[in-house]
Amino acid sequence: MKVPITRPYIGEEEKNAVAEVLDSGWLVQGIRVDEFEEMVGQYVGTKFAKACTSCTTALHLALMALGIGKGDEVILPSFTYVASANAIEYTGATPMFVDIDLATFNMDVNKIEECIERSCGSVRVLMPVHLFGLCADMDVVMELATKYRLHVVEDAACAMGSLYKSQHAGTFGVGCFSYHARKPITTGEGGMITTDDEQIAMKVQSLRDHGAAVSDLARHGKGGYVLPAFEVCGYNYRLTDIQGSIGVEQMKKLPWILKRRAERAKRYDEALRNIEWLKIPYVPHGYTHTYQSYVTLIRNPKSKKIDLNEVTNLNKFRNKIMAELEEKGIATRQGTHAVHTLGYYKRKYGIKETDYPNSFIADRLSMTLPLYPQMTDDEQEYVIEKIKDIKFHI
Repeated sequence: MKVPITRPYIGEEEKNAVAEVLDSGWLVQGIRVDEFEEMVGQYVGTKFAKACTSCTTALHLALMALGIGKGDEVILPSFTYVASANAIEYTGATPMFVDIDLATFNMDVNKIEECIERSCGSVRVLMPVHLFGLCADMDVVMELATKYRLHVVEDAACAMGSLYKSQHAGTFGVGCFSYHARKPITTGEGGMITTDDEQIAMKVQSLRDHGAAVSDLARHGKGGYVLPAFEVCGYNYRLTDIQGSIGVEQMKKLPWILKRRAERAKRYDEALRNIEWLKIPYVPHGYTHTYQSYVTLIRNPKSKKIDLNEVTNLNKFRNKIMAELEEKGIATRQGTHAVHTLGYYKRKYGIKETDYPNSFIADRLSMTLPLYPQMTDDEQEYVIEKIKDIKFHI
């Protein structure tokens, strides 16, 4: 049996929607993107939603719209996909890493204030990442943002449908979502910026479109034949109507997709919770986890806490497990990486791998299990059975 790490849920509806766009002759950003934006804004609960090419470009646009640039600092967790930090680098600002809480894999909010005070007043943005579909502790993030007069940009790449105390991710500050193929819903590649601030929305709209004062669609609708004014230097970060049409159909399926993902996660929880060497995902009270990824952590059952001295041997055990599961047709992945351990960031900022110990541990010991809405009972039982067969040894 072959069990992939994930599988997009695409049907005839998406195929037909794409065909309609192709037949229309308008393939670039247009009415389907507008419709997709409106559906996302209504779903998450913001006045504005602006589509772009990816969550990476969404983060870049959000930071640019806030005026972030050289000399500024942005605080983010050190355990996240590299795109979070790269978007900060694009602006000329400096990423300031904070370690994570191993229980949730999210930013350890107890370490944020220390980072702010260490910066000598250069921090302008807090960038929490709602990793794997679980929201960061936004009460503390927003309290600190208010106290230090900081902007909040939420990296909600994995968090479509995720709730923090009944409030949707991406609605606390400026939200940035991903529609990559590994996300709950997908347009292949694609992103979205959500905000209640009209000024930010209009800046994002212009910046994603080369800095144009009006979009091609708006100009076309008025019969315009003269090119628009360009008052700022922008980017070509526009989503196509082909992608927008897929997004519209995916949004219609989102409730069912999230329900199925939650059911599969619950089945894993029940079946794997007694495996002593495997830590299953933790969901704090009041949070809604959407399980963009079902990420576990390898640990020594004899130890209450993971010791850095054990990481090398536990990492070898994890890698051996992943290789054995691969041989049996089961795909697994590392959760994500500790950005501070990657060559570019390690060299540029002189960071040691163990400077952020929990992120380092998560980098070396996390393991993502297959999960997707159309996963069959037989596929999941096969994964569970093969994991239960593994005996701990280091």
